[in-house]
Amino acid sequence: MKKYLNTIVKVVIGRPLDSLHPKHGFRYELNYGFIPDTISGDGEELDVYVIGVDEPVKEFEGKCIAIIHRLNDDDDKLIVIPEELENITDGEIISKTRFQEQYIKIEIIR
Repeated sequence: MKKYLNTIVKVVIGRPLDSLHPKHGFRYELNYGFIPDTISGDGEELDVYVIGVDEPVKEFEGKCIAIIHRLNDDDDKLIVIPEELENITDGEIISKTRFQEQYIKIEIIR
């Protein structure tokens, strides 16, 4: 996943901002999607949180600035932001992804 850091990636959004998780029912506070034609540790495509886009979108192209490394799970997540947005802090990443990551022990990789 580190090869994506500081690169521009195209994201397909599977769970737009304000949508509900199909199984657990929580609301997505960010656009959440994946990078097509990739494989992560869980055998699925690489998951992505898009931070800095305040409306639901279907696709997004932006800069990967960090990785949420899940210490007790094999499903790490990329953090992608609009190119024009200044980098955000680790604390902001943790706060904005808490709606889903609060149950997992994580660290931010830059």
